[in-house]
Amino acid sequence: MNLFLIGTIIFVIVYLFLNWFARASSKKIAHTIKKIAVYLSLILTAILTIGGKFLFSLPFLFVILSGLKIKGLTALQMFQLWRLIQFLKNSGRFTKGQFNQPAGSSSISTDEAYKLLGLSKGCSKEEVINSVNKLQKKIHPDMNRDVKTERLSQLVNEAKEKIIKSDFS
Repeated sequence: MNLFLIGTIIFVIVYLFLNWFARASSKKIAHTIKKIAVYLSLILTAILTIGGKFLFSLPFLFVILSGLKIKGLTALQMFQLWRLIQFLKNSGRFTKGQFNQPAGSSSISTDEAYKLLGLSKGCSKEEVINSVNKLQKKIHPDMNRDVKTERLSQLVNEAKEKIIKSDFS
């Protein structure tokens, strides 16, 4: 008897969903699916954050934000930006007064500069400039007025200068 009741309930739910699907416009369907994806992802992000899995929750949040087309960034670009921020945090670039340096200054190594720009040694000067331009289009403070990316933009410029001075002068 329980299987019959459950089967009937599932049939009614599927019938109502398909009936709505047949009558709704494609724009309304897309909008509803987008809302559902955003809500489910935010719930998943909250669950993973509460569970202590910050490494997994932050990329999910970035994927959702890119799905909303905020500032035109794609999911891959948001993930690359997140990896760049994690690299800089792990290397201590955002800490105040590390190694008796004033806050905001850094002495970036050549290897760190290549990692920051996503390049390998032996690349051409044009590749360095193109990589910097692509990153600056994403993170420059003039492009992202809502987000504080001044220091990140400075680090990208420092990395470019370090590579050009050490390898191309």
